[in-house]
Amino acid sequence: MKKIIKPPTDAWENICRRPTLISEQLDDKVQAILKEVAQSKDAALRQFALQFNQASLTELKVSESEMEEARQQITDELKQAIQVAAVNIERFHTTQKTSEEKVETTPGVICWRKAVAIETVGLYIPGGSAPLFSTILMLAIPAKIAGCKQIVLCTPCGENGKINPVVLFTASYLGITEIYKVGGAQAIAAMAYGTESIKKVDKIFGPGNQFVTKAKELVQKSGMAIDLPAGPSEVLILADSQADADFVAADLLSQAEHGPDSQVVLVTNDMRLIDHVTIALAKQLKTLPRQLMAQKALENSFVVYFESIEECIEFSNVYAPEHLILAIQNADSLVNAVQNAGSVFLGNYSCESAGDYASGTNHTLPTNGYARSYSGVSLDSFTKKITFQKLSSEGILNLGPTIELMAEAEQLWAHKNAVTIRLNKLKNK
Repeated sequence: MKKIIKPPTDAWENICRRPTLISEQLDDKVQAILKEVAQSKDAALRQFALQFNQASLTELKVSESEMEEARQQITDELKQAIQVAAVNIERFHTTQKTSEEKVETTPGVICWRKAVAIETVGLYIPGGSAPLFSTILMLAIPAKIAGCKQIVLCTPCGENGKINPVVLFTASYLGITEIYKVGGAQAIAAMAYGTESIKKVDKIFGPGNQFVTKAKELVQKSGMAIDLPAGPSEVLILADSQADADFVAADLLSQAEHGPDSQVVLVTNDMRLIDHVTIALAKQLKTLPRQLMAQKALENSFVVYFESIEECIEFSNVYAPEHLILAIQNADSLVNAVQNAGSVFLGNYSCESAGDYASGTNHTLPTNGYARSYSGVSLDSFTKKITFQKLSSEGILNLGPTIELMAEAEQLWAHKNAVTIRLNKLKNK
């Protein structure tokens, strides 16, 4: 990890730029995949499965027998862990239900909003080097709480044409039956445009590699709703002298192992901690099965030293991390100082892994600085808010003259007349 000492504020923005591993002509490649799926539908999906996954598929949809086979392969201990996590995630997201009161803005004018579930949602679940079954919990549970009528799930299969059994078990546990062996940009295309097998959805959720992320970006431009910009994972740890170097190193590596394009950052006001964390990183890295991947991410990562915690917080707000760990004394007292972050973890024992799996919060979060303007996935992500208003005769009499004046000022005479004609009829009664 690169070490940066007391950088001036005019250098912060450049330091905060994320690493990119963009292949040449990414836009053209993804655009070609989207076009092929839009035109050839299922045939294109089968061809891409053969090309990218070396899987020869006759059926794209997962069968009930495959679901049952997967259920038999999962240990009781893992099933129990999934159930514990599901309960916590459901409990946290259920608290996000709100009912908005009707408000009388003017006598006789009543306005309110109603949350309505998005009818059909598409979930993309990565399944390459790390089958992220936990993402199913994070997306399907709030979708079900919101009341989405149909959930379509796409995830890549292996060469044998099978999906990782824990992915299938988790989906089955949550009652998802529309599961398809489709990965990559082609899965995003299938859910965005629809095919013979896969229904077109109203909104697409889920993280993925650079091809998936680019596909979501491109289909959004053509009118498809997506959850948020979610690229490579990242964590920023803000630590002081009381932080545990072993904990800090473990949290940095927990994100570094996601992939070579992930980024991990340590920001501290304690030079000695940097040395201790460096030693702990080297020691822990040797034990990881995904050591090479984590090592590559560390090469794209850095440590920043400032003299004060206040500067550390300011830098963190500029970086706007997906995950922010406050491994500092009295972490709770600095909550209000956090302006930009996807999800925040307070204190030495609040490891980022807790949020990834089982604390209850959602792990689908904005990356690449988008935490400045985006929230993570929540119950609201699966609903749209419809506004209502009701004007009585008293209401149109009270508010009508105001509307008439404003419409006339905008030279929209039909708008004005829609009010005037009502006022005249009321006055002539």
